[in-house]
Amino acid sequence: MMKEELIIAGFGGQGVLSMGKILAYSGVIQDLEVSWMPSYGPEMRGGTANVMVMISDKPISSPVVHEFDTAIILNQQSMDKFESMVKPGGALIYDENGIVKAPTRSDIDIYTIDAVAETVKMGNSKMFNTLILGGYLKVRPSIAIESVFMALKRSLPERAWKLLPDNEKAIKRGMEIIVKR
Repeated sequence: MMKEELIIAGFGGQGVLSMGKILAYSGVIQDLEVSWMPSYGPEMRGGTANVMVMISDKPISSPVVHEFDTAIILNQQSMDKFESMVKPGGALIYDENGIVKAPTRSDIDIYTIDAVAETVKMGNSKMFNTLILGGYLKVRPSIAIESVFMALKRSLPERAWKLLPDNEKAIKRGMEIIVKR
């Protein structure tokens, strides 16, 4: 049985909800059961945002989860709130930029990905979330990268399709730069 319960959390504007949507579309493309449940403050950009994504080969009984197989954390507030909610044996992925208190648990796998610095090297800050997504796909390969590329096209408006090659490069680069702590 395949089941992945994931939380992606950070500030609005970091592509948190988009990442979740791309993963949800990817699951649908692979004919899996999917749940996508966003949560964000009224501020949107700059306010906290998170999305719960569940992908399973069996029906999903509830979209609400209180423990996660994986957490992707992109700000300190989210680290404080969600680090303890990763199941023992699970994975926590984070960008050290903006994190002042690193995770301390020893019963989970902890990964860092320097997506902020990499977007500077790439010259495109819009690739931040797809770099992170690539890192996630490397350490939790529950979704095929080909499905993610197809989902990316479905989730982006047509005017942004010119960015698809850059997003695909960013996903592949994210897979290369993620590091286990």
